[in-house]
Amino acid sequence: MNTLKLFILTILVMFVGCTKNNQHPVPYFTFDANINLTLPSYSDLQGVGGWAYVNGAGSKGLVVYRRSVNEFVAFDRHSPAPDGFDCESGLVTDPDNFLILNDPCSNARFSLYDGSIVDGDTEWGLRQYMTNYNGGQTLRIYNP
Repeated sequence: MNTLKLFILTILVMFVGCTKNNQHPVPYFTFDANINLTLPSYSDLQGVGGWAYVNGAGSKGLVVYRRSVNEFVAFDRHSPAPDGFDCESGLVTDPDNFLILNDPCSNARFSLYDGSIVDGDTEWGLRQYMTNYNGGQTLRIYNP
């Protein structure tokens, strides 16, 4: 009997999690990208606290931030505002504080550290993607 309850609870949690993911205003894309950290365009990612834009993945490209020696985060640059599809530019780093991403579509501001809302009238944080770093020259960013 306990096994049946656990199974039903697991299915319910999976259903609720999938429903929430589908409601996020940034479209869901499946991709698997590898970036070479030694390339000049990603050289800022060689040090902790560095960030870089990555084109060709996600909806409107990505912004990647290096939190620590072995930890990276990657967010879609697509605005989570309701009219984010109509906005031509993606999120951009704040010229006065690189840890802040500005949304030119909604004037909201987001944390580059964790994708959370810092300021603005928006209900969604940034869409985050999975990263895998093995300590070498390549960072894998993906969305299964």
